[in-house]
Amino acid sequence: MTDTPIRTRSDEPCQTEPEASTEIADERTECPECGGRLVSDDERAETVCTDCGLVVEEDEIDRGPEWRAFDAAEKDEKSRVGAPTTNMMHDQGLSTNIGWQDKDAYGRSLSNRQREKMQRLRTWNERFRTRNSKERNLKQALGEIDRMASALGLPDTVRETSSVIYRRALEEDLLPGRSIEGVATASLYAAARQAGTPRSLDEIAAVSRVAKAEIARTYRYVVRELGLEVQPADPESYVPRFASDLDLSDETEHRARDLLSTAKERGVHSGKSPVGLAAAAVYAAALLTNEKVTQNDVSDVASISEVTIRNRYKELLEADGGTPA
Repeated sequence: MTDTPIRTRSDEPCQTEPEASTEIADERTECPECGGRLVSDDERAETVCTDCGLVVEEDEIDRGPEWRAFDAAEKDEKSRVGAPTTNMMHDQGLSTNIGWQDKDAYGRSLSNRQREKMQRLRTWNERFRTRNSKERNLKQALGEIDRMASALGLPDTVRETSSVIYRRALEEDLLPGRSIEGVATASLYAAARQAGTPRSLDEIAAVSRVAKAEIARTYRYVVRELGLEVQPADPESYVPRFASDLDLSDETEHRARDLLSTAKERGVHSGKSPVGLAAAAVYAAALLTNEKVTQNDVSDVASISEVTIRNRYKELLEADGGTPA
């Protein structure tokens, strides 16, 4: 009887696990026929090749909602989830909010006794949402930011950024010795400049409850302590808003941008207010394109004196090679 070697499973060549997973990944991303890129078609629940059109997989699991919507209003009506979290609310929108309509789920009005009960629940709910002084501080500041941003016509992105800046200032204990309104205004001013939609200090002070000098002082302090990167305001960023408020043409707006570009090349803008330069450029461009705009109109829109506009627009025209009218 001869001894035959016993072959075990370990003697057989096997494929390592990383190589197998790599092949599986390649099969999912490349077409088995032509090697093209695969994309997932959610509407038909298929995976198809973008080059040859081969359907690699079908009848995939649809992880979307079971309903369909054909416009934004219908989508909002059928959606069963709440609003996304946001830094514009002190609790990031995660707490429960009791409505003010005094109606039940069927739209029927509540009785007097039920209304009193719901009012008590609203009161206690509001107290529980702000359980300490820090949350009350944050709620008041974010309300101020939202009010001022609405008055200035700033987008939601600026409000979100200013809310984050204020939260950082609160966490790093920068508020002692300063008013809540002052730090909130400084945060909004910094966020607007970071987003490229700046507002002048005069415009900010007009909607704020603190003085212009306190806003400037608090702004410098917050930027320095938090290490914020805020670039100097570009005069061209004010031009679209001024031209829109004055109902000027696209040609005038483009001409104003050209005047400011020439002024930057020749160093005329150095040491001068960007708001004053933008207002003067808009006025000078309106003169060059024969549009009827007075210095008083531009002064009202830009919150800049007429003397500043006259001085700056002469400098811009001289830098551009023209002669002031």
